[in-house]
Amino acid sequence: MKTSHGVAISLLMLSSIWAAASDCLPISEAGHHVGENKCVTGKVLRVKEGSKGVHFIDFCADQTACPFSVVVFPSDLKDVGDVRRLAGQVIEIHGPVKVYRGRAEIVLSRVSQLTAGSTLIPPLPKDFDVEKQGKFSAGRMRPSKKPAKVKGTVSLDQTFGNEADVEPQ
Repeated sequence: MKTSHGVAISLLMLSSIWAAASDCLPISEAGHHVGENKCVTGKVLRVKEGSKGVHFIDFCADQTACPFSVVVFPSDLKDVGDVRRLAGQVIEIHGPVKVYRGRAEIVLSRVSQLTAGSTLIPPLPKDFDVEKQGKFSAGRMRPSKKPAKVKGTVSLDQTFGNEADVEPQ
């Protein structure tokens, strides 16, 4: 009897997990829920970086014909992590579904919007700079430091320059 009770609990837990996963919409249905806070699921084919450090998570081979997109702005990357690692994974993203240029999208601004295996995104590398390609960071612009003023008294007994060569008369 204990065995059947344990199996029943396991099946109940499994069905509740499956029901929670079924709350997510496929990317093809996201456009029907604009203005709603929804969960959308799909397999990420690639993550590409656009102009000014904006990252686009693509679910279709032809992104212009794809019904759904996920956008990550450069200012949100520190809260989301290294989104490049999502390529090849099936993700579930939660958030308000918006329309941009005729296509449904969700803006990814924090890692808690992602569920399933995609929550294990590592943080961005410390030297990652969205503005500059390559391995070097642009750094900060600072004015040069002014030399410290030396306070002191001038000695009248010392000779300077050519005065040392002249003999007193």
